[in-house]
Amino acid sequence: MASKSKTDSSKKAINIKFAGFLKENLFGLLTAMTVILFVLALVISVKPPVVTEAYNSQLQNTNNLFLGPINKFSIESPDLVLIQENSLKASLPPTTFSSQVLGALVGIDFLPDIRKSIVEYAVESGDTLSSISQQFNVSIDSLLWANNLNKNTILTIGKTLVIPPVSGVIYHVKSGDTISNIAATYKAKVPDIIAFNELSSEGDIFLGDILMIPDGTMPVPVSDYKPQSVPLASGYFVYPIAAPYRITQRLHWYNAVDFSHGVCNEPIYAAAAGTVIKAKTTTSTSIWAFGGAGNHITILHPNGVVTYYGHLSKIFVEPGQEVSRYQIIGLMGGQPGTAGAGLSTGCHLHFGVSGAQNPFK
Repeated sequence: MASKSKTDSSKKAINIKFAGFLKENLFGLLTAMTVILFVLALVISVKPPVVTEAYNSQLQNTNNLFLGPINKFSIESPDLVLIQENSLKASLPPTTFSSQVLGALVGIDFLPDIRKSIVEYAVESGDTLSSISQQFNVSIDSLLWANNLNKNTILTIGKTLVIPPVSGVIYHVKSGDTISNIAATYKAKVPDIIAFNELSSEGDIFLGDILMIPDGTMPVPVSDYKPQSVPLASGYFVYPIAAPYRITQRLHWYNAVDFSHGVCNEPIYAAAAGTVIKAKTTTSTSIWAFGGAGNHITILHPNGVVTYYGHLSKIFVEPGQEVSRYQIIGLMGGQPGTAGAGLSTGCHLHFGVSGAQNPFK
């Protein structure tokens, strides 16, 4: 009799444990199934992000100096995390909701209030100097000075205007210039010029540099402050990239063309013999690094012309170094999110010429 009672007690205990086990795991199973159904519904409902379309549309309309087309991207699916071996939780990656990460993926940290690069703008129907100045938050005089215009100029649809980042004067550095002299001439402040142009000191300017003079005013006719053009012999400059010579953006501000084969880290060659003036690198991934040009080199040639090589991933020369024609001076960069890429959405070389016509225009 005692044996039977003991057996019944054991069965009852087993039944209780089984019921508890079943209840616990059934809850976990139901929880897991609920989360899975929720995740599946979320994934199915995800559509191509509207914000990407908006970014693409806005960026295409701004015609930024170093800007190219941006490829679309897809939102990542949520990850599933197992909790205590009996339930699942959806873990959404930050790219689905973080505007900061979204900006990095798109390739543009779109902060127009701190724009430091000069951009180009194609005049549209209905545009006036007043409306354009308001759109870009610069003075009308700044637009006139930057484009060699006067207040009686009639804008035509499609005309390309240079838009300074702030009100003031765009200045091309000449031999013998100092920040103090420039500031005095254009009624500006030395600290403002140094800070806005990210200069290390008052003496950190070189022939061929293009400075923004914040709040400066033009004391002389516009035509007097632009560099003179030196005639070039045919073949004086060679292509700064290897063949095939693919130009991805034709002549744009300032006197530059873009070269690219679509991949980074291709060799960049000196277009002619000369002396390296600047070889600037940065660890910053900001699109405004060095005014949007990112890592760059300038070379002074014997005829007084300066060539400019922007968006480099690597630089192999240093200031004061003599270089020969076809010498490798760096590697092509411009991949968004990489150090020194600047205002760029793809691998390319921004090749500019100061003091002469760009032979590749």
